[in-house]
Amino acid sequence: MSSSQFAANRPAPVMPLPPSLWAATAPPAPPTPALYESLTTDVLVIGGGFTGLSTALHLAETGARVCVLEASEPGWGASGRNGGQVNPTLKHDPDELVRLFGAARAEPLIDTVSRSADLVFDLIARHGIDCQPLRSGWLQLSYSPAAVPAMHARAEQWARRGAPVELLDHAAVARRVGTQAFAGGWLDGRAGAIQPLAYTRGLVRAAQRAGAAVHGGTAVTALERHGSHWVAATDTGARVTAGQVVIATNGYTGPLWPGLAQTVLSANSFIVATQPLRGSDAQGILTQGETASTSQRLLLYFRKDAHGRLLMGGRGFFADPRGPQDFAHLERSLELLFPQLGPLTYEYRWAGRIAITRDFMPHVHEPAPGIVMALGCNGRGIALCTSLGKHIAARLAGKGEDFPYPVTPVTRIPLHGLQRFYIAAGVAWYSLLDKLG
Repeated sequence: MSSSQFAANRPAPVMPLPPSLWAATAPPAPPTPALYESLTTDVLVIGGGFTGLSTALHLAETGARVCVLEASEPGWGASGRNGGQVNPTLKHDPDELVRLFGAARAEPLIDTVSRSADLVFDLIARHGIDCQPLRSGWLQLSYSPAAVPAMHARAEQWARRGAPVELLDHAAVARRVGTQAFAGGWLDGRAGAIQPLAYTRGLVRAAQRAGAAVHGGTAVTALERHGSHWVAATDTGARVTAGQVVIATNGYTGPLWPGLAQTVLSANSFIVATQPLRGSDAQGILTQGETASTSQRLLLYFRKDAHGRLLMGGRGFFADPRGPQDFAHLERSLELLFPQLGPLTYEYRWAGRIAITRDFMPHVHEPAPGIVMALGCNGRGIALCTSLGKHIAARLAGKGEDFPYPVTPVTRIPLHGLQRFYIAAGVAWYSLLDKLG
């Protein structure tokens, strides 16, 4: 059967974008039609999220022929569902990275991560992306006075490397955040916030203008090596031949490459959003438009959107949400933090998967000639994935730049089939530790 016959008989099914605040308020998606005709390209990118689209954009700007294939629509996964915080950090502090990798390897990585928010906001400005960008910083906050010195030490590690930081005591946090709940914290002035689905769609448009082909509704079902090239089979019947392939499927990684899905744990992150807040009490919350998160092991993150809605997110159950009851823990937390607001009305509730690695580092793999894989952003996706894409593109284009991210073998997590129990046990254990202080 030819590809045109396949198209006529079996249109590719596309999972609709899940309901969320971002899906309701983003600019319309650019056309990304399913691919039915086979083609040859320099680089095939599998996955239409931040990593894949940043890779495609930066490669296309070098003149490379690039094709992006996304099983649903670009931004369908975590890129279109996250909390919208642009945080240029890793889970590990700078001094810990030096201890793990040595200064020669760690400092270029630290510098790259530190500049990752700059990259996001520079792309937004350069390509005119309409995604409500606001760069007012990120607050990391602690309930416990005993934990504040360690947080200030973390801030000082970044300050020694040129980051604009501010150490905050209880009174300073209360003025900025609008709650008496926190003992102290620090402000990272490099950070900010965006409408993430709008940013994703802006990256699609930018990549298309640069010459990249972006196709939704086209799932890659198999990859085979044919001589010096890779051939990807798709569920639409099209075949894509490419010299190089980038797999950027993160929390929704499937069985396309043996063992890759078993290198990460896919945890759900849940988010709620109120109706737009009104009045003086609302104006006293996150007064300068900062984003915020707690320093708990099971952290909560919160911010206001461009219309004054208050958002809160955090980890939820392993399974996808079944109803409003699965978001109740976030709503209780929000109302305890800001009792002055009284009863809140929630306009949106949604969830999505993030990819967590055992070492809490992003993973880049090159298991065969012409194949690059990048996944495991551990909740830092906007800045980190955009940066990963830029540097992967430079690596594939042969620019001769040093690649700042560690390249590691594909290593499965032992007993990965029990990941549901790993995550449940981890949630229970970290919850206990948080309660004990």
